[in-house]
Amino acid sequence: MKSIVSIFAITAATSIGFSAIAAPETYMPEKNHTNAKFEYNHFGYSNQQHHFDGVSGKIVIDRDAKSGSIDIVIDVKSVNTGVEKFNTHLKSDDFFDAEKIPAVTYKSSKLKFDGDKLVSVDGDLTIKGVTKPVTLTVTSFSCKPHPISKKEGCGANATTKIKRSDFNTGKYVPAVSDEVTLSIAIEAYKE
Repeated sequence: MKSIVSIFAITAATSIGFSAIAAPETYMPEKNHTNAKFEYNHFGYSNQQHHFDGVSGKIVIDRDAKSGSIDIVIDVKSVNTGVEKFNTHLKSDDFFDAEKIPAVTYKSSKLKFDGDKLVSVDGDLTIKGVTKPVTLTVTSFSCKPHPISKKEGCGANATTKIKRSDFNTGKYVPAVSDEVTLSIAIEAYKE
């Protein structure tokens, strides 16, 4: 009986020790260093870049198990083109319909790593009530203590290309390009 109790105790201690090492960690985006940008071609003249000021969410990452989840919420009413009249037009039902659908969301539980480096994320992007699978390519990724706050943090840049007409935001296509590059810059701190 003593040996069975000892084996159980060793197994439990090993399991607890392993769980502590490989436990998922939760990070919350820091609003001053997190944003989403979109870029498109305007009548063949130039590529225009604009952004959303309000990006929130939650990131759970287990670097040992190479897994996690991402839940990003972009406040459509925070669109910022630098021109208030254009901001208002983008919030209208011609584009985002911000009064009825105030957020763009991205949800994923499929993180892909190359060694310790996060390289892509497969998830579902929802714009104007339409959800499509979208892969984000991660162009930079780092987790370490912040040099000023000393808090544990993770940061990344990720990008993808979509067709806006797939999400019921195709006004003026093809004069204004259907293809849009979406980019997310995020810095998040451990909860």
